[in-house]
Amino acid sequence: MLFFIGLGLYDEKDISIKGWEAVQAADEVYAEFYTSRLMGASVQDLERGYGKKIKVLSRKQVEIDPSWLESAKEMNLAFLVGGDPMISTTHLDLRLRALEMGIKTKIIHSSSIVTAISGVTGLQNYRFSKSTTIPFPYISRGKRIVPDTPYLVLKENQEKNCHTMIFLDILDTNYMTINEGAGLLMEMASSVDGQDLSGKLAIGVARAGSDLAVIKADTLGNLKKFDFGDPLHILIIPAKLHFMEAKALEVLANAPQNLIQKAIC
Repeated sequence: MLFFIGLGLYDEKDISIKGWEAVQAADEVYAEFYTSRLMGASVQDLERGYGKKIKVLSRKQVEIDPSWLESAKEMNLAFLVGGDPMISTTHLDLRLRALEMGIKTKIIHSSSIVTAISGVTGLQNYRFSKSTTIPFPYISRGKRIVPDTPYLVLKENQEKNCHTMIFLDILDTNYMTINEGAGLLMEMASSVDGQDLSGKLAIGVARAGSDLAVIKADTLGNLKKFDFGDPLHILIIPAKLHFMEAKALEVLANAPQNLIQKAIC
């Protein structure tokens, strides 16, 4: 059997009791940390905490050649991921492959940034629409490319009066910051529609789930200059606010009152 086990938000202590027990019972333990990472724990910390050797898989070993899955026909394998296991479509694809091979699977859920955002900001979860990711710019034929999809997703959500959760890219050990993401989003808006988003209400969240979490609401332009500290970071652009959401952002995210009042629906 193949167990998909969520590790939660920040460190080795975020795993559920059920997840910890499944790791203990596993014959082999695997993990991937390219879709999400625990910034408060190294692989060595996880191994000490769980008392198990962990084999960290590359993107190729998960998405292209998951030959290690064969062992799950005869043994119990634990597959560890940051956050909640099925938030990433990569993990759904792996589960479907396993089922096609006749391997039984089980999901052991944990906390995820997707659900934690409502708790740390006070924004109502049912008001979020499609999420998106801001990728790092890249060079093609000597030209710097900044994809405009994140801005187009935001624009569509805003037209529906829905909040937008914006994930920030991870490349190896390079983690996009809220500052970089805010700058890129403003650049996209200017390029696509000639829009100036610098005065747009936005929320930055850093290190959710840790004792050092930072939640700050302000204009996008001000967030670009704010020091959020170490990763991981995530950016939220809210729609018009319910009065309870507005109050929550004032209290929980130190939002400027004049800015919040303008955003109340």
